[in-house]
Amino acid sequence: MKIYQVDAFTNQIFKGNPAGVCILPPERMKDDRLLQNIAMEMNLSETAFLCKQDGEYKLRWFTPETEVQFCGHATLSAAHILWETGAEQKQATIQFDTLTGKLFARSKQDKVELDFPAFETHKSPAQKNIDMALGIDPVFIGTTRTIYLIEVDNLQTLKSIQPNFTKLKELGRAFCVTSKSDNQEYDFYSRYFAPAVGVNEDPVTGSAHASLAPYWGKKLGKTILKAYQASKRGGTLECELAPDNRVFIRGEARTVFEIEMREK
Repeated sequence: MKIYQVDAFTNQIFKGNPAGVCILPPERMKDDRLLQNIAMEMNLSETAFLCKQDGEYKLRWFTPETEVQFCGHATLSAAHILWETGAEQKQATIQFDTLTGKLFARSKQDKVELDFPAFETHKSPAQKNIDMALGIDPVFIGTTRTIYLIEVDNLQTLKSIQPNFTKLKELGRAFCVTSKSDNQEYDFYSRYFAPAVGVNEDPVTGSAHASLAPYWGKKLGKTILKAYQASKRGGTLECELAPDNRVFIRGEARTVFEIEMREK
């Protein structure tokens, strides 16, 4: 059983967001304990597990602590490995069956293009406990899916955040903090904190951009946006608002290594 480690949303290793990718036979996909143990052993923000059934791939994602419902960078990494290993041809669209529904991946100009549902953000009342846990005075607080989307005034404020992860974990959600760009290279920046699922700060969060792209697209009057996640490793994403309430998220990936697991 081979396991791959891929750096997603980057064109060089040791940048972007590392993800594990493990391709399994169908009967092993049901072994929750095995999947969780492998994710714990990999000790990455997410490990993707997939198997092919009826022309599509069953796809699950695990952090070192729990299974999650939606992950972008591990999906991008899974598609990258399927093409790199020759399991799928690059001209074909890959369909994934996940807890978030049907997701798709295509190869486009040396990038992986993810086809995700777009999620609307709803304004939420100001919450002092969130402000205190993040140490900020936000411009906007909203909810989208199971996360808080929080806008701050500029990149300097965004970079200066030093969260109280214990307090954030008690609040039980993930927190995506974002700011408008102050230059022409990007349209917006973000950081992502999810201590409730064992990920204090995620380096590059593809799933969050299924909410960030509609949010900034509406504010900026754009359908194509370029984003940078301002974590220590950093990563670049291209987002495009698509018909039928979908969003395309594009990024590059690099395989760091592959290993063969021994169960005895």
